[in-house]
Amino acid sequence: MSDEYQYPPTQPRKRVRQEWDAQRIRALREYMGMTQQQMADELEVRQQTISEWETGTHRPHRSTQKTLSMVAERAGFVYQMEQSVQSTTDEAPA
Repeated sequence: MSDEYQYPPTQPRKRVRQEWDAQRIRALREYMGMTQQQMADELEVRQQTISEWETGTHRPHRSTQKTLSMVAERAGFVYQMEQSVQSTTDEAPA
């Protein structure tokens, strides 16, 4: 029997891919206090591109989605979808 410690096999890291939809892109831009033009300048795209992303006409390319994720992380942006219906189970019916 060997006295050497056997390390458990390592699992590959799963990358969580964030989906950058229209609402999330707009929320990031507003969180950072930027206009569409300012965000476009920062990402080196046209202002029209930002508008198209925010209206859902187009989606950012994969490489741009990675850039958006890095920008969001650096800015401390955490996106949570608002719940449209709030639970009222703790209230008694009238």
